Amino acid sequence: MSPRLIPVLSLALLLGSCVGYRRGGARPSHLQAVTTLSVAVVRNDTQMPRAAAHATNSIIEALTMDGTYRLSTVDRADARLETVLHTIKYRQARATRTDTLRSEELEMVVTLVWVLRDADNPTTALDEGQSSGASRFFVDPNLQTARQTALADALKRASEAVVSRLADGF
Repeated sequence: MSPRLIPVLSLALLLGSCVGYRRGGARPSHLQAVTTLSVAVVRNDTQMPRAAAHATNSIIEALTMDGTYRLSTVDRADARLETVLHTIKYRQARATRTDTLRSEELEMVVTLVWVLRDADNPTTALDEGQSSGASRFFVDPNLQTARQTALADALKRASEAVVSRLADGF
């Protein structure tokens, strides 16, 4: 083999490995026409204070980090994402050794119900689903602070599940 042919072949192999790459992920086939999204403020059906603001910020952050869709205003977007913070449930993850009814560690599970609507025709749902995220926290004297910290983590996980479904289809 000629010494001049080696750099040409290596360049061809290098460029050939990037042939199928597309920036921003591979959208599901039914969302190919959607490039920009508007995110509505999350509706809170729970009793947790400030949870709607945390959920909205988590969804926007997850969409920004993913990069598949651009965020836009309502009048310029191709689709509008409407989300409801449906439930926040607690489960005992660990109890004390002496009393099984006294929790030492809890698990918080949040559920987001979402609908992606066509911006031109809001009655048309392009996609919809339900996503959940979980977080664990220790029961300590300041339980409210522990719950708020766990809420942010659980909402982040649920938001990433929403964006994964919109961007990748699963």
